[in-house]
Amino acid sequence: MVGEGQEEPQSVPEALRRWLEWTVQVEASDLHLVAGHPPMLRLHGELTEMPEPPLEAAALEPLLLSLCSPEQAERLSANRNVDFAVTVALGQEVVRLRAALFHAGRQLAACFRLIPSRIPDLAWAGFPAALADRLCALRDGLVIVTGATGSGKTTTLAMLVDRIHALGGRRILTVEEPVEYLFPRRPHSLVTQREVGVDVLSFADGLKYGLRQDPDVLLIGEVRDRETAQMVLSAAETGHLVFTTLHTRDAKGAITRLADLFAQEVQSLIRAQLAMSLRAILSQRLLPGLERGSRRVLALEVLWNTHPIASAIRSGKIESIDNYILTGREEGMITFDESIRQLFRAGRITRRTAEEHMADPTLLQRP
Repeated sequence: MVGEGQEEPQSVPEALRRWLEWTVQVEASDLHLVAGHPPMLRLHGELTEMPEPPLEAAALEPLLLSLCSPEQAERLSANRNVDFAVTVALGQEVVRLRAALFHAGRQLAACFRLIPSRIPDLAWAGFPAALADRLCALRDGLVIVTGATGSGKTTTLAMLVDRIHALGGRRILTVEEPVEYLFPRRPHSLVTQREVGVDVLSFADGLKYGLRQDPDVLLIGEVRDRETAQMVLSAAETGHLVFTTLHTRDAKGAITRLADLFAQEVQSLIRAQLAMSLRAILSQRLLPGLERGSRRVLALEVLWNTHPIASAIRSGKIESIDNYILTGREEGMITFDESIRQLFRAGRITRRTAEEHMADPTLLQRP
């Protein structure tokens, strides 16, 4: 049965259906299909080959193209890449996937990411409830979630926005590429989800027109260009609560990355805007669990925009921000090293994992 707000499932070729069923059965996050290699799964962060022969390009291309609508096939032909969400029926189960089709070595390939049927809860994700409560209590400003691809940024945003949605009384607008998690209908709250390339031409267009739709909360899937960055900052300044993501290694890297989207001569103005509108930056990593093949564990760096940090942003003294995070525990801040140390002391990761991901492993000796 198709759930509320969910698309009708589409049929898929038998081979792909078999591979997807195995992906779901073993609880892998991704399925990779590349000619010359067997189908490969990402299982708790590690790649594993399926017991299948290497894929042949001549058979793989029509299999993948069968998933595309005419519009998606046109975008793939024009851009050599296309991302979209797809819903498929696997036996009695209906599964949503994020499909990324691309060309490599002049051959069509794909990566499919499974999208959970329900937005995960905070405990499952290992996300601190007190931090979520504080973020969801914000009425305006900018919240940035950073991290590498596959670090759970989309899941974090979905959990936070759904928490706001559940509280009621808010008009929430998302602009995503593609739409992944589907927000359920709730009383006294309204969410509209717009997909880049389907409902709107770009993130910037989604923001521009979305601001005319009476939003309280905006979720912008990613800031990739100057126009989107400028509109995100302006929306956060004018009474909206804005959530977005950036691909950066740590919290201070998000500040540098945002400013670097603009010409050098205007970066001081952009930093001043950011110093005023920023509320928090979360940077996250998923670390291997205790046992090989076990679910990964969330490590978080948290920056809150205090007066010293705002001053450092405004003056361009970004290198001082690490020290402010280190000394800002009373304001709710935490460094990656401290987060990883706490995970190790709680018995959730091994010493080796902790040492590999800490800038200063000697902190593990701290009581």
